[in-house]
Amino acid sequence: MVIALAVAWCVLAIFVLVAWPKIGADRNWRTVALLLTLGFSLAHQLVFSTIAEDAYITFRYAQNIADGNGPVFNTGERIEGYANFLWMIVIALPKAAFGTDIETAAIVLGVLATLGAVLLAHVTVNRVVERAAGESRPAAGVAAAVLVAGAGGLAAYGGSGTETPLFVLLVFGVFAALAARRPVVAGVLVAFAMMTRPAGVLLAILIGGWLVVAALRGRYTWWAPAAWLLGGLVFAAPWTAWRMTYYDHVLPTSVVIPFDLDVPDRIDRGWQYLSGFSVVHQGFLLLGLVAAGALLLRCTGRTPHEAEARSLAWLMLVTAVAIAGFVVYFGGDARPAWRLLAPIPPLLSVAAVSVYGVLTATAKPSPRPRPPLQRLMPAAALALSGLAVLVSVFSPEMLARVRAWHDHGAQLEEIGRWLDAYLPPGSVVSTSAPGVLSYHAGTQLQIVGVRGQTDAEEAGEAVVSRRHPTIAVVTDNGYSPAQSCVIDPAYSARYRVATFVREGTSSWLAVFLRADVERSVRAALDRSPDFRHVPCPS
Repeated sequence: MVIALAVAWCVLAIFVLVAWPKIGADRNWRTVALLLTLGFSLAHQLVFSTIAEDAYITFRYAQNIADGNGPVFNTGERIEGYANFLWMIVIALPKAAFGTDIETAAIVLGVLATLGAVLLAHVTVNRVVERAAGESRPAAGVAAAVLVAGAGGLAAYGGSGTETPLFVLLVFGVFAALAARRPVVAGVLVAFAMMTRPAGVLLAILIGGWLVVAALRGRYTWWAPAAWLLGGLVFAAPWTAWRMTYYDHVLPTSVVIPFDLDVPDRIDRGWQYLSGFSVVHQGFLLLGLVAAGALLLRCTGRTPHEAEARSLAWLMLVTAVAIAGFVVYFGGDARPAWRLLAPIPPLLSVAAVSVYGVLTATAKPSPRPRPPLQRLMPAAALALSGLAVLVSVFSPEMLARVRAWHDHGAQLEEIGRWLDAYLPPGSVVSTSAPGVLSYHAGTQLQIVGVRGQTDAEEAGEAVVSRRHPTIAVVTDNGYSPAQSCVIDPAYSARYRVATFVREGTSSWLAVFLRADVERSVRAALDRSPDFRHVPCPS
């Protein structure tokens, strides 16, 4: 797939550079350019093609919804262990209505959302430029689409089954709606963004503030912020009321977990997370800095419409910075490819191309057209997208970690299916990786995350004392290369170690069995032809 990605980029680059003048003037040429860009985006996503561990937590909730058990992780337990309500509902609907496999639905919908974000980047830039100049410059939108298709973080999570692509799509939709002066639509999309990822709350604050300032400056009537608020409340208010009634708390468990760390420690972790991201994404960050510098050099717009378009570009840049600060405050993320920061490169791309389009569309026409300079923007966009592809392939935090993640996930899937097949229904399983394992263990088993992923009040030793798990599978990375008979101190008083070898391999798994059921559970698990119990040395 890496070769296919390189070919897709080369074909796109040659076509765009050669046909650039025609792309701006002819819809058919522009359509071909966008189709090639979508093909490039699809190839970029297929290079990664790995479902995220966290996605399976949402899958389990979606499975329970489809089965009629409601939005719960374990049947009968109302714990909000997800923070992506809208995405959970979206992937549960095909299963509930047509019996479609949840994994397949999530992958397909995520890929489609990513392709939609690429197209919406084109639309957003065109609307911002049209707001400034009174006419669209559709070629600029193509350059933005190329940049978004090259963004590695978005591509890595396109087919991951997570809410990341939907969130980016909604963010672009909000800005496109603002550029088209549709505050009600923007309010609805902001509410959807809040229901998709916690950072949507930050987006709501920024958009609301921007509309109020715009009304104060006379660019909008006061109906605009009021309409935006009403559009958002139509969905956000009943959703919030339902959450507080159904789960009996305000914040989801997944949002509460980072607060277990002190603020300085959390910010230190978040800063390291941002620093690693910044080193790898220097091209996109430079693009954002250039856009901000260009806006500062022309402090005011020549017309009210240009001023509004410039303020929209500023809003995109500020949103990118705010998301970065939000992620730093919450301590970052342990997943590869900087999942929480994935919206930033696409946002910077759309903002930068919008700035270019606004400033060139409103500049005085040159008496001497310079064809080579006309290709400067597409050349820069293609070069940066090509550099982003190289980063995707060669950065140790991107493709290499995603592939290792894929291998670990495949092992956890085997372990989950093993537990589903041989543990008695109703058994309680504690695990440090409640995503892949829990989904494939089925809904007949009760799964408890030892780090509080499924219940903020039950973490660490509290899992042992309150839930009395039948078995503990404390592994994040699947199998071990050697037998280990060391028991976690939290389980040492009431549990016994049992080690199993994966038949035909040198892969080992250690589990902790509750002492009073050790023999019966060990015998049940040992019936599997794929796993064989090997006693620990005396």
